Order: sequence, then C-alpha cells, then structure tokens
Amino acid sequence: MTPPATTPHVITLGTAGGPKIWTKGQQRPRCGIATAVVVGERWYLVDAGHGAFTQIKRAGLSVENLAGIFITHLHSDHVIDLNSVAVLGMFDLVRELPRIPIYGPGDRGVLPPVSPRAAVPPSPVFPQDPTPGMSSLFRSLMHAHATDLNDRVLDALRPSPCDVFEARDIELPADIGYHPNDSPSPEMDPFVVHEDDEVRVTATLVVHPPIAPAFAFRFQTSQGSVTISGDTRPSENLIRLARDTDLLLHEAIDFQWVASVYSGDDELSRASADHHRKSHTSPEDAGRIAAAAGARQLALHHLVPGNSPERAWREAERSFGRQVHIPKDLETIAFGAVSSHTAPAVQSV
Repeated sequence: MTPPATTPHVITLGTAGGPKIWTKGQQRPRCGIATAVVVGERWYLVDAGHGAFTQIKRAGLSVENLAGIFITHLHSDHVIDLNSVAVLGMFDLVRELPRIPIYGPGDRGVLPPVSPRAAVPPSPVFPQDPTPGMSSLFRSLMHAHATDLNDRVLDALRPSPCDVFEARDIELPADIGYHPNDSPSPEMDPFVVHEDDEVRVTATLVVHPPIAPAFAFRFQTSQGSVTISGDTRPSENLIRLARDTDLLLHEAIDFQWVASVYSGDDELSRASADHHRKSHTSPEDAGRIAAAAGARQLALHHLVPGNSPERAWREAERSFGRQVHIPKDLETIAFGAVSSHTAPAVQSV
C-alpha cells in the first residue's frame, strides 16, 4: 500500500543521469535526476534535472509547501530545471512565504586541470568568471529572465523569484583540508547545512572529479532518515554520512555500457571513459556501500544510461544482500516508521 501522508517518504521525480535524454527503447523516457523528500506537509527538492518542474506538478506538489532546495553539484543534469522551478513556480504562490533557501556548492575558485588526453588545451568558457557557485548561478539565471520577470512583477503584480528564493553557497568546514583539485574529498565528519522543525540536513563531500565540491545529503526526521548520494564513486565519507540510514538513494552506472559506447581509439572516447570510471559507481559497489553503512533500504537512481534493462541494476542485490529498489519516475518509497524493518514495495504516485 501507498505510505500514509504522515509517513516521511521520497518521490523519485526523475531517475536518469547524464546530459542526455535516454529515448532508445523507452516508451516513456526517464526524466533527469530530481528527488522530493516529503515530511508532513512540507517537501524538499534534491537536484533539478531536466523535466523536474513538470514532474513536481505531476506528483501533486506545490511550491507553496517547498521548504528548501538542495543541489548536490553544479553539473547541468542536476541544475538545468532550477530555472523552471524558480520562474514558473511563483505561479503556485497564493500567500506570502518565508524565503525558500537553495543550498549548493560555492565558487570552485580555480579551474579543473585539463585532461591529459588533450592534444591542444581547450579554452575555458567565460574565462573572466569561469567557476560561479550556487548564489551567482541563481542570480545569473534570474538576470537572464529580467524582461519577463519585470513584466509580470510590474504589470501583473506577481512576486519576484528573487524575493521567493534565497540561493546560498554551502560553506565548508575550514579545517578539513579541502582543495578543489588537490584534495576535493578529504576524510571528514558530516556537517549541518539546514535545520528546521521537521528535518535536520547534513552534508559531506563525495568524489566526483573533476567537479568540486560535490555533496551528498542526509535528511533526518523524527521518524527516520534518507541519504542521497549525489554523483560519486565509492566514498568513505558517504558511508559515514549514511550510517544506519533508513533509505540510501545511490547513483549507479552500467560500466558495460561505458565499455561499448566509448570503445573508440579517439581521445574523446578515451577521455569520456576516463571520466565515467573515476567519477561514478557500479550497481555492485552501490550495494557494498549500502551494506557497509548498515542502510535498511537501498534504491538506485541517477541511472546511466537511463534505458539499460533492469537486470543491469539488480547486480546491487548480490552485494547488498537483499532486495534493491529500482524505481521508475514518480514512485514513492517510505523511509519513516513503517520502513524501519522491511523494505515496502515501491509505489507509483
């Protein structure tokens, strides 16, 4: 049965990863990565991949009840629909709300190193400001829509997204030895990024080179917890963050697909294969991580490719030792009191 509305749960708004739309062999392609964490009447958004705002509406969620947005890292497949949430979401509002925080990585401060496979070093985009963080990114998005927003604010008296949302760069603990290139994921304890009367959200650095910082988040409620990995290869920091969590949502990539697609002898293929191997996690390793953390449930999402057959992801069950959720878009998984001992069936919204 569907978990009661009072039971904390996630809604898998979008379950595909990568800057592609995986249409081949799919009657209804998975949308880009986005997850709603629902606690009581409030909900929290983790990442905003392609189609996220449409999926939010399909799930019956409203910005009226949105209590925070958490961005794991600034790759386009995790932020591309933040624009829609902010610009179109204001049409949900019928009352004045406290500003909705948007948490995400700050300015990296230095460009990543060029791939050693580059014959000629490529030129960076916007070299005068090459690594904006969450607050600058959001400001730039709203600035780009100033013509539209000013029409609606001045003529239709709509609220400005700049007054509804408040983008904040996540400040890292000063003593952990972080450096975006030399030490992007030092061993560390989780730290608090948000707390209200429903949830306590902690974060840690995970390993997703070359982008940095990259975060995983844990939502702790009075009834249970959910941990969301973000994009990462196997990470000890993540295991520490997810210790005894009721539900771990972990990314997964099909490395057989990587080997088949990037089998060419050109440098683009080699560089792409290099990235996937150093930055992502196999289903089997995701199962090992969940087992090491003592997670009560494991669900795989951010699936790359989004059209691999389900059997490719079931490899996680061998290392986890029990059933693993492979949710489609718009399914719910409880992580509250009813899920503390057994893994309930995934339900469609």
